[in-house]
Amino acid sequence: MTVTTPGRSTPDFRSTITLLKQRIQPLLDSIATIVVGKDDAIRLSVACLLAHGHLLIEDVPGVGKTTLSHALAKTAGLEFRRIQFTSDLLPGDVIGSSIFHREEHRFTFHPGPLFAQVVLIDEINRATPKTQSALLEAMEERQVSVDGTAHRLPEPFFVVATQNPQEQVGTFPLPESQLDRFLMRVSLGLPDRSAERALLRGRDRREMLSEITPALPDGELRALQEAVVKVHASDALLDYLQDLLALCRQRHSRGLSPRAGLGLLRAAQAWALIAGRDLVLPEDIQAVGDAVMAHRLDSPFDPAAPPGRELVREIMRAVPVP
Repeated sequence: MTVTTPGRSTPDFRSTITLLKQRIQPLLDSIATIVVGKDDAIRLSVACLLAHGHLLIEDVPGVGKTTLSHALAKTAGLEFRRIQFTSDLLPGDVIGSSIFHREEHRFTFHPGPLFAQVVLIDEINRATPKTQSALLEAMEERQVSVDGTAHRLPEPFFVVATQNPQEQVGTFPLPESQLDRFLMRVSLGLPDRSAERALLRGRDRREMLSEITPALPDGELRALQEAVVKVHASDALLDYLQDLLALCRQRHSRGLSPRAGLGLLRAAQAWALIAGRDLVLPEDIQAVGDAVMAHRLDSPFDPAAPPGRELVREIMRAVPVP
């Protein structure tokens, strides 16, 4: 479907937004049948995908991080691959390498598992910083460079990384440059009693995943991603966003980068699109603020610093809503 949105106030734009919302809802519903009782995390994950970002899921093992990422890929009709990060993994194991073919007297690049539309990086913080750095170019430029040659990654390209809590044995903290590549960080947490009962009485989730059919037709995801950037953000809304960024930079030594500010806007636009609106409200920024901002404000090397989520809440309370 081709999206043409000449302006937010036109009837054509509003009808297009309504149509797109109707396309998104089956995607949310399909994932919710697999990942039970986590509607907020599902909505944030879909918003991250629509905003053309990358997703970091931080939680203890066994709460459904891998299941969520696989369900996202299958319902969106995207190619999915999983890479298990370990301490002995090398960059070439991720991005691929050039192999010399004696018969042809030349090197040929053999793509690694990173060449997929949705890539699950399982336990990203169990790999060494050298291997983690192999993702930097891929996540920002959507390409990898090997032996001086750039190789484009598939489009769309969506990285979902899972991360164990830092206090667990055998983890390497993600550097700020890596964290800033992730548009959002979400946490699933343990299910409530009713959701856990549904899991206990329900079918095996892996079996259910194998039966999922795509909820989006071919090319629909690209149309949704293009529509996100056209959701209107007023000058007053941008003033509010910049006030949040300015106060954040005052209260935190590292603050938020311009990339983080743009990511916060894109995430809010995606949230508004999911809600079926043609403009961004302050409530949209507040809804995605924790997921976009907190992981960039955590200070793992400064135990005295407040957690990122606490700082985000303080900033949200301090900045007047227009």
